[in-house]
Amino acid sequence: MDSTVPEHTDSSGLGKGLKRRHMNLIALGGVIGAGLFVGSGVVIGGAGPAAIISFLIAGIITLLIMRMLAEMAVARPVVGSFYVYARQALGRRAGFATGWMYWYFFVIVVAVEAIAGGRILQLWIPMVPLWMLSLGLMLLLTATNMVSARSYGEFEYWFSSIKVVAIVLFLGMGALWITGLWPDSTPGLGNLVSHGGFTPLGWGAVLAAVVPCVAFYTGAEIVTIAAAESEEPKRAVARAMRSIVARIVTFYVGSILVVVTIQPWDTESVGVSPYASVLEVLGIPGVATIMNFIVLTAVLSCLNSALYTTSRMLFALTRNGDAPKFFTKLSRNGVPRRAILLGTTIGYISVACTYVWGDIVFNFLVNSYGAVALFVYLLIAVSQVVLRRRLEREDPAALQLRMWLFPWLSYATIALMATVILAMAFLPSTRSQFLMSGLTLIAILISYEVRKWLGKAGVDDESLSAAPLVGSADESVSQAEKRIESVETLGGSDIELAAAAQQETNSHRHHRRQS
Repeated sequence: MDSTVPEHTDSSGLGKGLKRRHMNLIALGGVIGAGLFVGSGVVIGGAGPAAIISFLIAGIITLLIMRMLAEMAVARPVVGSFYVYARQALGRRAGFATGWMYWYFFVIVVAVEAIAGGRILQLWIPMVPLWMLSLGLMLLLTATNMVSARSYGEFEYWFSSIKVVAIVLFLGMGALWITGLWPDSTPGLGNLVSHGGFTPLGWGAVLAAVVPCVAFYTGAEIVTIAAAESEEPKRAVARAMRSIVARIVTFYVGSILVVVTIQPWDTESVGVSPYASVLEVLGIPGVATIMNFIVLTAVLSCLNSALYTTSRMLFALTRNGDAPKFFTKLSRNGVPRRAILLGTTIGYISVACTYVWGDIVFNFLVNSYGAVALFVYLLIAVSQVVLRRRLEREDPAALQLRMWLFPWLSYATIALMATVILAMAFLPSTRSQFLMSGLTLIAILISYEVRKWLGKAGVDDESLSAAPLVGSADESVSQAEKRIESVETLGGSDIELAAAAQQETNSHRHHRRQS
């Protein structure tokens, strides 16, 4: 078997440029966005010191979802990850909805992060218009993504490293203050209970705060998409999901603990920028500049990952007939450049509309994607239950990494995720996001029905789940030849054709050995 095509992955033609260190930092940094450094203050203001519990509950839910996804990704690493799993488990309609919801979510992230990054840069270069700064950021990171997967991985590695180092230093300085080892500190945990108690707004507020907290954790799943371009997809996913998600929860919960311990939760500056508020108490000079740099790094990291993720999800959609085949074409480095450019173009159109019509468009974009990722998480959980039972019947040896306490913990995770989504409909602060995200889902489902009516609803799901894993010994010579023909029909790149031809050679060798 060709060593460039890992076992149990299909010959997509995508490059294999992501190393182990890239995968670890993609998983770790994908979740640490500007929301932790700035937006967490809103959660603290809504729940008090008990925001620690809110982030912990949300982190546990996310950890369970990621464990369920990891089970599927290790058993069957494929291009498109959870989009393909939803398609195989729940049918074409659910797969179509999952893939396009996720694509839409990150296309909006491109626009939102580009605007956020432009606003930060304006603090240093106010004479340059916002639209120009946002465009510059998108062009810069589009260019890096157009080169290769490794180029994306290198940028994300350093972006994530800066974020992780910033959080570790913050936790370390906070621990020194709390224990009295920091100069002029006031040690102790008194601020956790001295301003109205640990739950000053009640346990209802604590549970309600879980809803926005879950959204803070979105992004850990990107590593399962990137696995298709890593040299060791199974090991990369298994390693990332076993340890890194737990570290992320520690970062979030630990950071919030430091904030509400050092500063009273109802301090005005905590609601604006909790990290900066604590750094001011610690006496760190140049707090504003430091925080702007860290937040800008987080924004660029999210923008970089969003451009990568939208292109790979769109590429996966094309492979199953759920998107125009025009976007299947790859560069010689195995990069879906057309898919990248589509995400960039739509992102910039959104930025332009925001520039012309102001916050009306920006608020619409934020509301229209607010719950979309949570819909995807729910579908991931349901897919895991279905595919787990199927794998236990058909290929139990593939279950090398298993969901804990199956099926009961899987059922509990589905119930928790559904509760979070339903809670969005009843909480005044998230109701608009639930409704607008619901409209986004409805629009995607209508698009599916239209494509189905036009006879473009994609290939049959049964053939997907029953097809042999590409490159395996079970693939016959005729099947390999058909696969090469299908790749040519889809307009595959030279890399994709070469991979398919190599696997055909492997199939010939295998059958000669058998004879």
